[in-house]
Amino acid sequence: MTHVVTEACIRCKYTDCVDVCPVDCFREGPNFLVIDPDECIDCAVCIPECPVGAIVPEEDVPTAQLPFIKLNAELSRQWPSITKRKGALPDADDWKDKTDKLGELIR
Repeated sequence: MTHVVTEACIRCKYTDCVDVCPVDCFREGPNFLVIDPDECIDCAVCIPECPVGAIVPEEDVPTAQLPFIKLNAELSRQWPSITKRKGALPDADDWKDKTDKLGELIR
């Protein structure tokens, strides 16, 4: 079992979750973070750290967000590891409550 970063992270990329991950399973793209499912140990310490609620256990991913399971696995093989917290994207607060952001994802 693993955790999944869902659509709420797109164009926000708050990295509070990165600091608490004991196995460094986060990967960083231009405007989104993903979790490497092969590295995640299902500890759940990242979940309460995400200010937009973008991280959920795989078994609890809402139906509309199911494509993010595959997307996390795919992009985690392409993007570099992130192990230290960084500032959020400059307009993150403008995007944090928006939905239907998949089209905004930069690969």
